[in-house]
Amino acid sequence: QVHVAESGGGLVQPGGSLRLSCAVSGNIFSIHGINWYRQTPGKQRELVALITSGGSTVYADSVKGRFTISRDNAKNTVYLEMTNPKPEDTSIYYCKVVAGSDWSEYWGQGTQVTVSS
Repeated sequence: QVHVAESGGGLVQPGGSLRLSCAVSGNIFSIHGINWYRQTPGKQRELVALITSGGSTVYADSVKGRFTISRDNAKNTVYLEMTNPKPEDTSIYYCKVVAGSDWSEYWGQGTQVTVSS
């Protein structure tokens, strides 16, 4: 079993910066990858960024060059650094962990990010 908890959301001004955290606990030795998604009411949940167990990263075109995903293995935490956020980045951000021989998915509760002046 894997437990996932996001934190760090809040209000940020356009052009500012914000760092989201995804703390992972439990059976962390079988993790294949950790993803950040976001969902706005009335829209489909979309992938923002992911990092694999090998350290490879992938970004949505809409955030490429502005957001950075990274991990701290000692703290079992993955971060999403949001720089130069835009109002359209306003959303609930979710962390998803893929783990186990059956590639199970574990989601956190989400953290709200609002980009506004």
